[in-house]
Amino acid sequence: MSGESEPTADATARTVPAVAVVDAQSPGNVGTIARSMKNFGFEELLLIDPPELDPDGEAYGYAGHAREDVLPEAEGITFDHLAENYHTIGCTAVTNEDDRSHTRFPYSTPAELADRLPTVEAPTALVFGRERVGLTNQELARIDEICSIPASADYPVLNLGQAATVTLYELRSLALEATQLPDVERVRAPEETVDRLYGQWDDLLTEINHPDEKRDKTMRMLRRVFGRADLTEREANTLLGLLRRATERPAED
Repeated sequence: MSGESEPTADATARTVPAVAVVDAQSPGNVGTIARSMKNFGFEELLLIDPPELDPDGEAYGYAGHAREDVLPEAEGITFDHLAENYHTIGCTAVTNEDDRSHTRFPYSTPAELADRLPTVEAPTALVFGRERVGLTNQELARIDEICSIPASADYPVLNLGQAATVTLYELRSLALEATQLPDVERVRAPEETVDRLYGQWDDLLTEINHPDEKRDKTMRMLRRVFGRADLTEREANTLLGLLRRATERPAED
């Protein structure tokens, strides 16, 4: 982490938010947040009044591969600088129930932010507060908008690392062009292949002497099951092969 530098925020449009952590008490939480940033493609970590981050200590131990870039490149700034130079989104579990107070209301969920933040033509920052009390009303009053994670009304408060991880996961589309999960469009099998599959089922029902009075009902059920499954061509052809073998087998015995 650098000292109390005052980085100049780029005034051009920015869709990948920075992550700002205010007055974290635990180095481990800072490391956890840095790791989540690395997981979901975020790079800019801003720290306001952070704890000591010893390269041999808890923060770097929790940071995983983020110890190589995100954590050591984190910048220490003041809250004033953050509020004045970034479009800020304060993350809090406690929100007002209506519009009589605007300090914690209105608010967006992280999923809603993912759709809207790309249209903000300013550097943006997700702001997380202290482990026990989060962001104060005084701090929230200087922040541009509020974000809250939907959770149980009986216990909506997540710990700092959890809250950051959930939020960054929901906003990953702002930072990642691809993930380790291939984004392959699922292609439905051609109708003629699916019709052959139903025909093969009908042949099998005949071969096993399925009662005639139940035949229509059984075929209707199979059509509904495979209709919901939205089979690919490979899946349909595999099933066709299995059904052909099952249909031919009685004749071989």
